[in-house]
This record gives sequence, C-alpha cells and structure tokens, in this order.
Amino acid sequence: MFRSLIRHPATQFMLAGLVGRYLAFCYRTTRWSLVGEANILPYVKASKPLIVAFWHERLPMMPMLWTIVHAKYPETAGWQPHVLVSQHRDGRFIGNIVSRFRLVMIHGSTSRGGAAAMRALVRVLREGNPVIITPDGPRGPRRQANEGAAQIAGLSRIPVLPTAAATRRHRLLPSWDRMMLPLPFTRGVLVCGPVITVEAADAKAGAALIQQALTDACDLADSWIHGQSRHETSRHV
Repeated sequence: MFRSLIRHPATQFMLAGLVGRYLAFCYRTTRWSLVGEANILPYVKASKPLIVAFWHERLPMMPMLWTIVHAKYPETAGWQPHVLVSQHRDGRFIGNIVSRFRLVMIHGSTSRGGAAAMRALVRVLREGNPVIITPDGPRGPRRQANEGAAQIAGLSRIPVLPTAAATRRHRLLPSWDRMMLPLPFTRGVLVCGPVITVEAADAKAGAALIQQALTDACDLADSWIHGQSRHETSRHV
C-alpha cells in the first residue's frame, strides 16, 4: 500500500515540488563559479542553438547553469532550453522537478525507439533553442554515452557543449549513477567544456568524443571543488 501511494501521480507531483524547493534553496545559498564561460558565450550572445550534454549524475545542479545565463545575459530571455526526459515514472518525476527552473520537457528516449523524440529535438534546435541531453540516461550504464546525442548533433549540424557541475558539500546517492545531491551553504562550480562537432555519418565516433568530454568536465568540476587547482577562466557569479 505504501509503495502504491508513493507511486501515485499526485504523491509524485507533491514530492517533486518539495525537491524543487530544496534545490532552489541550495542554489540560492551556494556561491557559484563558472569555468569555461568562453565556450558557451558565442552561442549565448547570438542566441544560437546548442546541444548541452552532461552525465545523469550531475542533473540536480545543472538548472543553475540556465539561471546564471539568463541572469547575466538578458538577451537570452527568449532562449528556451528543452530537456529530454523519459516517459518512465522516474523520468516524469525528474521532469516535474526541472520544469520549475524554466526548462521545457520533451518526453521520449534517444536510445529506445525514440524517433519522434529525436525529430522533436532537431525541430527545437532549428528554431534556435538549445536542447539538454544526458547521454547515459535514464538508466545507464553510468558514464557510457549512447549514440542519441551524437545522432542529433550530426542530423542538425549543431555542436555539443559538454558540461558538468559539483558542490563542495554534497551527498552521493546510492543510485545507479551515484547522483550528486547538493547541500546548502557551500561553494559550487559549473563547467562548460569546448564544443564538439559531430559528423552525421559517424555517430559512434561522435558518442566516444562526447563520452570523454563529459568525463573530463566532471573531473575538472571535482578537482575544482576539492581545491586541487585554480583556473584563470573561472569567474564568480
């Protein structure tokens, strides 16, 4: 009975609201830095489309990237990020959370018969808006990129921006992806790596490039929060 109650749509919606408010509190009480701003700036300034990719494990912190971009660059007011989430119950739950941060949901999957979702994402890109993809979502394997993001990049001829985030105070959840849940009153970093261009005819090679770039972005974020390095490209926001 308890399990069915937890899975009920009304309960899921309420829980998503609580999680969303918690994350918003964490965002407000964290001092954020942006590393690699130069990699996203040309697209921000011109409101050009991008495919923004990150590992599923960093999802709880990534809406802060759009909060910063919209706050710093008013010209992006009409630049509306669209995020791909699965139609599974877990995907709908995540969608209910991130939609509270000015993100538009597209339900589907690029790895499980998601032709309709892929067409929808390409259409969003051609309209000039960015799309957000977790190439190892929704269920893994962890940090192994499926070819969906590379296929979309090749079809649309839009580059992929590898990103990551981390906070010094956090908890690693016992989930398949070891999701990083931020804690309040800490320092955080958002990382934007160099963009990746994918050839339409070679999605497999493109996926390998994306996979390495996302892991590199995570490594950079983790080293930053542990104070192992300081980067001249970081800017406090």
